[in-house]
Amino acid sequence: MYLLIVFLPLLGSSVAGFFGRFLGSEGSAILTTTCVSFSSILSLIAFYEVAPGASACYLRIAPWISSEMFDASWGFLFDSPTVVMLIVVTSISSLVHLYSISYMSEDPHSPRFMCYLSILTFFMPMLVTGDNSLQLFLGWEGVGLASYLLIHFWFTRLQADKAAIKAMLVNRVGDFGLAPGISGRFTLFQTVDFSTIFARASAPRNSWISCNMRLNAISLICILLLIGAVGKSAQIGSHTWSPDAMEGPTPVSASIHAATMVTAGVFMIARCSPLFEYPPTALIVITSAGATTSFLAATTGILQNDLKRVIAYSTCSQLGYMIFACGISNYSVSVFHLMNHAFFKALLFLSAGSVIHAMSDEQDMRKMGGLASSFPLTYAMMLIGSLSLIGFPFLTGFYSKDVILELAYTKYTISGNFAFWLGSISVLFTSYYSFRLLFLTFLVPTNSFGRDISRCHDAPIPMAIPSILLALGSLFVGYLAKDMMIGLGTNFWANSPLVLPKNEILAESEFAAPTITKLIPILFSTSGAFVAYNVNPVADQFQRAFQTSTFCNRLYSFFNKRWFFDQVLNDFLVRSFLRFGYEVSFEALDKGAIEILGPYGISYTFRRLAERISQLQSGFVYHYAFAMLLGSTLFVTFSRMWDSLSSWVDNRSSFIFIVSTFYTKSSQE
Repeated sequence: MYLLIVFLPLLGSSVAGFFGRFLGSEGSAILTTTCVSFSSILSLIAFYEVAPGASACYLRIAPWISSEMFDASWGFLFDSPTVVMLIVVTSISSLVHLYSISYMSEDPHSPRFMCYLSILTFFMPMLVTGDNSLQLFLGWEGVGLASYLLIHFWFTRLQADKAAIKAMLVNRVGDFGLAPGISGRFTLFQTVDFSTIFARASAPRNSWISCNMRLNAISLICILLLIGAVGKSAQIGSHTWSPDAMEGPTPVSASIHAATMVTAGVFMIARCSPLFEYPPTALIVITSAGATTSFLAATTGILQNDLKRVIAYSTCSQLGYMIFACGISNYSVSVFHLMNHAFFKALLFLSAGSVIHAMSDEQDMRKMGGLASSFPLTYAMMLIGSLSLIGFPFLTGFYSKDVILELAYTKYTISGNFAFWLGSISVLFTSYYSFRLLFLTFLVPTNSFGRDISRCHDAPIPMAIPSILLALGSLFVGYLAKDMMIGLGTNFWANSPLVLPKNEILAESEFAAPTITKLIPILFSTSGAFVAYNVNPVADQFQRAFQTSTFCNRLYSFFNKRWFFDQVLNDFLVRSFLRFGYEVSFEALDKGAIEILGPYGISYTFRRLAERISQLQSGFVYHYAFAMLLGSTLFVTFSRMWDSLSSWVDNRSSFIFIVSTFYTKSSQE
């Protein structure tokens, strides 16, 4: 049963990919949706068996790589964090598959789309169930590949091509940290198996790791792992790929930003919590990165006009909350927020997809308005998702986001206070852009074309059912799971995310945090909604003054252009790397040294050598006799004197001298 959870999506993807042309669009969609749905049902059964009793299940299937001290096997670990992630991934993916049946019904390449969507659903369980670093890395790279294929699905669109390549390259930058982190763990612990690494995590402190430098090995490894998480989970510096990924179909956006790709970095940090607990420097860096990302993404989202980009920036902001929750050593709360976030974020994306689908693929909110009467169900779903996103009391987001902020406050450190205040201010901006989205799309006077208004319709039944189920999750999941997952004294996690006693502050945040601190998120949420109401649908004069004032116009451009991150990265990094890649890597190395000393140089050298030797063929016997006599004399002389000459002769120098001689002669000719 446990293996079926992982491999059923692969089965559906393989059949849809190889036989989709025979099954047709409907057959491929039904097959893949059925496989992922059964995987979701089995995930619920696995959750019931594993999580309540804290009884983990470990399956070792077969050896994979065995070379002296290096041993990696195909193994699957099902513990509490794993089964929680499996429920999130498979349930959200099954609803996205069901939604895609109607959303992609008119696309001629629907079987290929369902194949890609299922392969994404396969690689994510492969990532979360892996019991060693290499298997996690396999799922990590597979998720990146599947996301590239899905963002690039409409490959005739130039922006989709650019977005897919950008997502792939930015994630490669993250892998530049993750791969050395895995290698460093093997260097330090002589294994890639998680259980062995975690059991020995407290032993080493300062170790020689490379380059004759004495470093804190655990801190270095954790920073490298964080770089991988930053790339995959769209944290500051590597967040630019996430909004651009909106060029793919809306079900892709829902799957990537709610349940699969962006959550991989958060899960990896939670999985490696026994490593992250010991170096305080790494925790401070994680906290700072997450808090800064939440603030950056929230301020960027307030003035975006693309419907899906606003929701994408809210994803980056919420991921920042999850990352800095890990930084303050509350991994269980981070995974709890990840689960809650998956429901209301998938709901927001699917509701946005219903609007875009009905409005002839229009995504600019300024060209919408007045759609509440035409989309009553979609408006209700979007309202529920937005309220849960801003942490409205007693909805799903409230039970995790507010706990994260209280934990940051009761950390009583500079990094904790930094995260608390940036996270609280981000609540204000989150509330503003969430209600701005609602006002501009559904409530202000319409700015749409008449043909779009006349043809628009609410979501059909196959698209409405997933939205309704996700709305129920956005309403009740947080309330139902709070005491079980993060309640005081719960044994749900069974030390799977390890927290040292000195970092355990959950009880203090519950009872010692001042009441005003607990009320700050609600006050900021209310203030953001009030400002959004007064700025967007009512106060047109204020909005015009904001756009015409020089300072306000520059401020508008700064936030609308996303803090100029893309421009800075392109001007100072991308251009330099492109220039280096062409002038050094391509011209000097590939077309220069490697070809001269490689196949081209060797072939040219022997060809010129053969030409020179052929000139010695004169046809006179006494020439040949003289050459044989001279050669024999030189051979006997060198063989007798080799012991004294060997210390003065370098074979490599001789080869280079011969090659350079031929090149000099050829250039003179």
